[in-house]
Amino acid sequence: MLGDSTSVGIGDPLPGGGWRGVGPLLAAALGAEVANHSVTGARMACVREAQLPAALRGRPDAALVIAGMNDTLRSDFDPDRLCADLAHVVTALRAQGAPVLLVRYHDHGRVFRLPGALRRALSGRIQRLNEVIDAVVARTGAPCLDLDRLPGAYGRAAWSVDRLHPSELGHRMLAEGFATLLAATGCVIPAPVSMVCEGGRSAGTLDHVGWLLVKGIPWLWRRGRDLVPFAAGILLRALVVGERADGPFPAEPARRP
Repeated sequence: MLGDSTSVGIGDPLPGGGWRGVGPLLAAALGAEVANHSVTGARMACVREAQLPAALRGRPDAALVIAGMNDTLRSDFDPDRLCADLAHVVTALRAQGAPVLLVRYHDHGRVFRLPGALRRALSGRIQRLNEVIDAVVARTGAPCLDLDRLPGAYGRAAWSVDRLHPSELGHRMLAEGFATLLAATGCVIPAPVSMVCEGGRSAGTLDHVGWLLVKGIPWLWRRGRDLVPFAAGILLRALVVGERADGPFPAEPARRP
């Protein structure tokens, strides 16, 4: 496993503490062990520079890469660099004979409600990220799980209280999707991924409201600052040239290092 907090397993708490998530759930179906090199907050460059060398040393039979969303929240978002980093990761792992599974992202604005311009800014970034992933898939032939088309992906039960990470059910849905992709490559799946939830407690309305007040709004302020200038540009165009706030998203110029 390579990636960020989703592949770390956040959102699927173990009864005794810590996180489980998609990796161990998929490994249980395969009857295999999982080496998880993921780091919370990781960006694509971190996957290439720090996680990939560790994964290559372990010579994995297969690899999952879930990364890129943290890049969409930063002011130095650069699709060209993302594409180069992801292509390098996939190519290096495939050179050792390991199939590499990727994800194509959903519209997170439908899960985590944001102010209109900020929502459009994030949706535009995710669109650009998906274009990067599509390009790498076309170049390498890596199997890819499209979260936008994953049944139930936009249901509340699929998300943890923070609306940023999958719930236990969401992680099981991811594991099942990846198992299907692996089976299509010829990998034998000895047991289906269990969809029976048995981990942490489900969150009620008060939990969601409490998280929003205590953690959600501060998180939005910290992470949103990188997107605010871009979102402000959308509002300015709406005022000056009459561009609709809910109209087509304009292409964002790529930033180069």
